[in-house]
Amino acid sequence: MPTLRAMLDERVREADPSLYHALENDRVRCFACGHCCPIPNGQAGVCKVRYNRGGALYVPWGYTAGSQCDPIEKKPFFHAHPGALAFSFGMLGCDLHCGYCQNWVTSQALRDPDAVSLPQEASPESLVADAVAQGAKVLVSTYNEPLITSEWAVSVFKEAKSAGLLTGFVSNGNGTPQVLEYVRPWLDFYKVDLKSFDDRHYHELGGRIGPILDSIRRIHQMGLWIEIVTLLIPGFNDSPDELRRLTGFLAEISPDIPWHITAFHADYKMNDTRSTTPEDLLRAAEIGQQAGLRYIYAGNLPGRVGHWEDTRCPQCSETLIARHGYFIKDYRLTSEGRCPNCAGKIPGRWSAKFEGQITDRPFLPHNHSRLFTITSR
Repeated sequence: MPTLRAMLDERVREADPSLYHALENDRVRCFACGHCCPIPNGQAGVCKVRYNRGGALYVPWGYTAGSQCDPIEKKPFFHAHPGALAFSFGMLGCDLHCGYCQNWVTSQALRDPDAVSLPQEASPESLVADAVAQGAKVLVSTYNEPLITSEWAVSVFKEAKSAGLLTGFVSNGNGTPQVLEYVRPWLDFYKVDLKSFDDRHYHELGGRIGPILDSIRRIHQMGLWIEIVTLLIPGFNDSPDELRRLTGFLAEISPDIPWHITAFHADYKMNDTRSTTPEDLLRAAEIGQQAGLRYIYAGNLPGRVGHWEDTRCPQCSETLIARHGYFIKDYRLTSEGRCPNCAGKIPGRWSAKFEGQITDRPFLPHNHSRLFTITSR
């Protein structure tokens, strides 16, 4: 039985020339993530999946570690075509090693011997065909860090664009100017996990905060639709001071960036930390509101956080999209993405009309989904 490393070595392609350059002594410098690894011949970068073979950089190609149909709200994108089906796919590997990772079976597959996830042969055409067959509107690269497999994502997204689909990244945001420029023409939506606002915490996770903050600014300047998620972990990133600095940073870029604060529960190697309570989320939401953020969402505790699951007009407080978890209970935006009460423009990427919701929970491709028919009032 071949090792996982051996299987992945057969599923590679040379990296795009814009994402690396040659150094002395057959080393290469990779620009797929903020580590910018100088990789010796015969070695891999921090991510474990981009490696130097004879002075050329080789990268993952031609497989997935799995695919799933998700409501777009699960990604989470709340201001991008609510109710749409997001066909999600991923590969293996990550440039961080978060002890609480919920996708550790794929993200840590080459770093942790307990993380076993086998590659499944795939092509851009087959993934897009599956997405179209399921009725998806969006194709999303997720489950591992998509920046480190950007060449594969772009090849899939090119096919997706030809089929009329939208595209998205669910990412830790540890990017570089080079990789963001590379994916920019093929990407519509970008979700960044802003895990903390303390560089010491990022060092614990295997990274630095600088590249993440730079990428958030750059993604917004590029005109991609961006939403931010912070998993609120008691005792790690939930101090009032840290939350004030984090939300102040986002509000300075734009008060219209949606900020999702989600509840932590014990997972992977972090089993001795209590779960986040509704009160924790509400306190963080209030701090974000004081910082000037207009669209704040409390997640993972459906029905327990009041109106913080809903999209409300910041001008007149009208509820525009009512939610329970990923389920859309009511949709009242106009076809122009405006509040029907005061005509205030709500930032986002909206459909001309709400066409119902295929599912409010994940399901595997080829399984029948439960169709909800929800009409706006």
